[in-house]
Amino acid sequence: MTYRITRRKLFSSCLLAGMLSLMSVYTLGETETSGRISLGAEYDSNVSVDEIDRSSSEGDIARIFSADLRVAHDITDTVSSTFSVDYTHVGYSSFDKLNRKTLVIGANLDKSMGAYTVGLDYFFIDAKLNGKKFLRYERIAPSVSGFIKKRWFLRGSYAYAEKSIENRPGRDARNDGLEMDAYYFVSGLRQYLNLGYTFRNEDSVADRYTYESHQVKLRGVQRITVFGRLAAMELGVRYEERAYEGLSPSIDEQRWDKRLRLTGEIEIPLLENLYVTVYGGYSDYDSNLPSADYYQSVLGSRIEFVF
Repeated sequence: MTYRITRRKLFSSCLLAGMLSLMSVYTLGETETSGRISLGAEYDSNVSVDEIDRSSSEGDIARIFSADLRVAHDITDTVSSTFSVDYTHVGYSSFDKLNRKTLVIGANLDKSMGAYTVGLDYFFIDAKLNGKKFLRYERIAPSVSGFIKKRWFLRGSYAYAEKSIENRPGRDARNDGLEMDAYYFVSGLRQYLNLGYTFRNEDSVADRYTYESHQVKLRGVQRITVFGRLAAMELGVRYEERAYEGLSPSIDEQRWDKRLRLTGEIEIPLLENLYVTVYGGYSDYDSNLPSADYYQSVLGSRIEFVF
């Protein structure tokens, strides 16, 4: 069903979450500040802009700089908060018109209720392409989580989001989703598995961009000792199916997507606060819409200073 977005619909709830998180810094309790700065480079076999279903079918090398800051504060013995800011700049060698700058602001409140924790998360994303406005995205998600057995941890949440893409009003959308994650700790944080499921209903201004999706994921994390320090290895697989509501004019039928993504990375500590990470990924986007049907491989590395 097509509708017109009321911009800033999330403003009041998002402002509340952000204000509560910021105000908590001035209350009694412990405050911890952490962050990281990283420099890296990656090769992308098919430079693309996923949000608008555009791929170049050509590869390029990108330089990546990112920095983030996180402030965590315990308001009371049972209530905690975090506030985070993350900035990323991706600069391509040839596709400089797709250079991307992304700012992410997040706030979180958690309250422990015995064996369970209830939380409220908020994210705001502002992305620019070639220095121009491109994407604005806001998301708020209440959640509940806790251990159901010694090794099993579950987290469930409902997420509501709104997005706006500059100069493409038909793609402006609101999003309702249900998310469930299960963690099985084989050996604490040294070795664990994460199985997740997400249902999403994205209601766009233009019917042809409205869809429902089902997504499953599986991640495995293993920490090993390298040169006397803990290194982390992670492998993941994610599969998603999308069914679109309206007819896509270019194919004169309803669009469908099947997306498979494989990822892997290893993070190796060089010094106490210095890490090097090597990562790779493969994506197979299968669709009856030609512009959304493509393969993509990514291989990169970065060095990170953590404080």
